[in-house]
Amino acid sequence: MNFNNMRISTKLSAAFAVILGVFTLSAVMVFVSLNTIDAAADQNSISNLNIQDVTAVLAHSVEQQNGARGFAATQNNDFLKSYGEDGVSADKSLEAFSSRTTRPEQRERAARLKAALIEWRAKNDQIVALSRDPATLEQARAMIDDVRLSDVRNVQGEILTAQRALVAERSAAQQKAIGEAKLTLIIGSLIAVVAAAAMAWVLSKAIAAPVGAMSRVMGRLASGDNTVNVPAIGRKDEIGEMAQAVLAFKDAAIEKLRLEADATEHRAAVEAERQVREQEKARDAEQDAIAIGSLAEGLGKLARGDLTFRITAAFAPKAEQLKTDFNAAVSTLQSTMSVITGNTTNMRSGAGEISQAADDLSRRTEKQAASLEETAAALDQITATVRKTAEGANHARTVVETARSDAEQSAVIVSRATAAMGEIEGSSKQIGQIIGVIDEIAFQTNLLALNAGVEAARAGEAGRGFAVVASEVRALAQRSAEAAKEIKSLITASSAQVGQGVELVAQTGKALQRIATQVAEINGAVSEIAASAQEQAVGLHQVNTAVNQMDQVTQQNAAMVEESTAASHALASEAVELARLMGQFTIGQDNDRSTVRKTAAPPRAPRPSPTRGYSSGAATAAKYEPVGETDSWEEF
Repeated sequence: MNFNNMRISTKLSAAFAVILGVFTLSAVMVFVSLNTIDAAADQNSISNLNIQDVTAVLAHSVEQQNGARGFAATQNNDFLKSYGEDGVSADKSLEAFSSRTTRPEQRERAARLKAALIEWRAKNDQIVALSRDPATLEQARAMIDDVRLSDVRNVQGEILTAQRALVAERSAAQQKAIGEAKLTLIIGSLIAVVAAAAMAWVLSKAIAAPVGAMSRVMGRLASGDNTVNVPAIGRKDEIGEMAQAVLAFKDAAIEKLRLEADATEHRAAVEAERQVREQEKARDAEQDAIAIGSLAEGLGKLARGDLTFRITAAFAPKAEQLKTDFNAAVSTLQSTMSVITGNTTNMRSGAGEISQAADDLSRRTEKQAASLEETAAALDQITATVRKTAEGANHARTVVETARSDAEQSAVIVSRATAAMGEIEGSSKQIGQIIGVIDEIAFQTNLLALNAGVEAARAGEAGRGFAVVASEVRALAQRSAEAAKEIKSLITASSAQVGQGVELVAQTGKALQRIATQVAEINGAVSEIAASAQEQAVGLHQVNTAVNQMDQVTQQNAAMVEESTAASHALASEAVELARLMGQFTIGQDNDRSTVRKTAAPPRAPRPSPTRGYSSGAATAAKYEPVGETDSWEEF
């Protein structure tokens, strides 16, 4: 396989493999030499320990001999102690040497040394034993000169000589290994340098030179020289692929010159088409500006409550549906507001009439209470005097008849008031339904604004202004929904208060029926008084009791009438507030017509009843004439 056709990665790998092989071989040889040096050093360390142990055996033996001689000379027990300790130390050193050495001849010499020590130590033990007895002390001293370490020294010398020879032999091997390692490093480094230089030369010829030539060709090609010849065409490595790419660039540059000529012609046509599109965009922008301005004006009017505004400007076909939907929504809202305004005005007028009627009923009830008090006083006077029994009975009958007539008339009026309040309650429910319609319109407007915002977001930059308009429409719809909720809550409160008023008026009617019943009883009692003067005292007592009961019931009725009056006034205030809220909207001519109030007729002043005095000089009692039935609330 041709080296030039090999991939660059393969070439680099081969070069580095050669250099790495040289370094690996050198490292292996150095490693072998280092192992030899390390083994020799370990063995020399063991030999040095053996020399120390053998030397220690002789030293401890000499000290042991000195201890025996000292004890024989001085009989000092300290020498005996030194004698024993040195003997133990000598044995330990000899045992350590014997266990560490591996040569058979050294082990044989260690055995001979041990035998010589035993023989020499037996003689010293005899001297020590004789020195203990004064009778044999001189004999012991005479034996000292005969005990020598000659045999021990001879064997110990043989061991040391052999051990030192081994150390010298191993040191020589160690130095030889060191020299071989140095030589290996020098030769390996030289070979590695030569191999690296050779590989660099080969790689420069196979890679650097073609790449440099290719760079020069690419520079000329980049400067616009399309006639350059591309080298290395036909090679199978990366340089060949680069040459193919450069050749493609050359062909592309030639093709580019041809395409630029074509592009110049095409650019003029594109510019003309672009101008046409710009004009179309300008027209679209103008139409969008008209649509956005009209919507902004309409929404501003709607925000200020003007429901009579309609968009009349001409929109683009794409925005015509938006104009139609806006005008339709405002029209629907205007119609709904017109109905609500009219119903609110009617409710306020009805509430005013109810309030006026309740005031009149309160005043009449107060007058009835005063009349009953005067009647009670009159009955007390009638009881005191018998002369005017007949006249008093006629007067009482007249008063009772008047009270009965007033009670029946009051019952009729209360029935009409109950019916009117029921109608008000039904109107409140209809207003609540209308407010629900408003809330639904606000929801649909909010949904339309949300869809418009989505379409504006899809339109991008051109629809940003429309998105702002859609956001304002949505905010307005939300405010309309909130206002509808507030109105609905007010109507709910008004309905509750009307319900309370209906209940109170019903209770008032029942009380008046009881009053009518009691007045009938009083009328029967007065008839009996007129028929029989004998039973006048008993009859007057019964009348007095009945009048007292009627006075209590009247006071209770007065309290209930005051509560009914307060409720009607509260209803009237709520109706005025509702009308004020609805007045914020401008809905055209119908709005002006619907806000005309029904003017309530002024209440008719009650006619004072003539007072009637008694000849006995007692307190006077007032009597009111019965009021005829009328068809208007003001008469009540």
